[in-house]
Amino acid sequence: MKKIFVLFSALVVFTACKNNENTSETNEEAKEISADFIYLDDAAVLKGDDFIYGVKIDDKAKELAKQVETVKADEFDMVPVVIKGVVNKKADNEDGWEDIVTITEIITVSKTPSKPDVKLE
Repeated sequence: MKKIFVLFSALVVFTACKNNENTSETNEEAKEISADFIYLDDAAVLKGDDFIYGVKIDDKAKELAKQVETVKADEFDMVPVVIKGVVNKKADNEDGWEDIVTITEIITVSKTPSKPDVKLE
């Protein structure tokens, strides 16, 4: 019985150490991203000069959407933001953008919306 307890304890310790390493790797993979942000009906996008990322809808994304909402003059306005996030490829069975960002930190939100590339009247 004692041997089983020691073996089980060792297994728990090694598993716990491995999980801590994965958490620090995730934080190291986070990169700073400057882009225009838009959130509409449970979909969010970050658009940079040479990329477009889908945004994983979680608490951080909802927090950013709430901050951006006070800046927008129109429902479709995009707002410049700077965030830290982890970029991953989407799963094969999912629809949406090829690259998905999980926001880890909101750094800044502009006080004015971006100027649109094309304005329809």
